[in-house]
Formats: sequence, structure tokens, C-alpha cells
Amino acid sequence: MAAPEGRERLLDAAVRLIAREGIDNVRIARIAAEAGVSAGLVHYHFASRDALLEEAIEHSYERAGDMRLTALGEGRADAVQRLRAMIDQCLPSTPALREDWVLWVELWLRGARDPALRPVAARLYARLHRWFAEAIAEGIAAGQLHDCDVDRMADRLLALLDGYGIRVLTEDPKMPLDRARAEVWATVAGELGLP
Repeated sequence: MAAPEGRERLLDAAVRLIAREGIDNVRIARIAAEAGVSAGLVHYHFASRDALLEEAIEHSYERAGDMRLTALGEGRADAVQRLRAMIDQCLPSTPALREDWVLWVELWLRGARDPALRPVAARLYARLHRWFAEAIAEGIAAGQLHDCDVDRMADRLLALLDGYGIRVLTEDPKMPLDRARAEVWATVAGELGLP
């Protein structure tokens, strides 16, 4: 039986290939070659190509989540600092976050065509929604943010991040990262009573 590192190495390889070439172009043999293992080992760990791809997307989300928590220094930031950091961690602002964004786009496209992947997208969005909703609710409870409909605000924030993020990802000259960050923050600040 292979060590857990082998499985993670396969997932990392799948993430890199999906980000570079798209889900539809990724094959088991290519993932195995990228990871430096046999195709048989890929089949040992994953029941199907779709199962591997679904898990790779989840793996990417978890890796991005770990980066988000590290960047935030959980528990040390006030509500305003925390929201600013969360927004920054949800825009394609680094090479790793750009890679994660490409996987999100692939998931959106694939989910639009393949109903089997829609629950994956819904589950990941629910986790992001919960992450923002908890931060907003904690800020309200601490008296640092104005009271609002927390779920609605989290949904609006995710929609803003998706919309502006895709423009940053595609390098729209009218929407550089700094402007996207400022536009998202302006909406959040206005609704939550922040400067």
C-alpha cells in the first residue's frame, strides 16, 4: 500500500494539470506521469477519472483554505482586518490562488454540463458561505460591524468576489487586482458601516 504522500502527490499533479490544460484534457496516464507514479497506482487510489477530478478540486479548495487560515492568523485580527484578509484570499492574487481560480472556473463549466459535479460546487460554495457568514456574525456580535442579514451579505460577497475575480483572472485591463479588491471592499464597507 502506498504512503499517504503518494495520494496527495497524485492530487497535486491533477490540480496542476487541470489548471494548465482543463478538466477535459486531463487523462489518468498524464496525471501518473506528472506525479511520477504508475497509472496502476492512480487506479488503486481512485475508482474513476471523475472521482479523481472531483477529489482534486476538493484538495485544491482545502489547500487554499489552509493558506487562507494561515494568512489570517486566526483569532488575532479584528473583524475589519479579518474581512479584508478574507477578501484578498478569495481573489486570484498569487500564483497558487490563480491556480485555484482556474479549477473553480473548470468546476463551473463542468458543473454546467455535468449534473454529477453540481453537488461538489454547491458543497464548496456552502463552505465558503459559512466561512464569511461566521466572520460577519462574529464582527456584528463584537460591535465592530453593523447588523445585517448575514446570509444575504455572505452571498453578495461571494458574488462580488466571483465577478471581480474572473476579470482579474482573465487580466481584464480595466479590472486589475487592486481595483477589484477596492470595489469589493467598497460594497462590504458600505453595507457593514465601515470606513
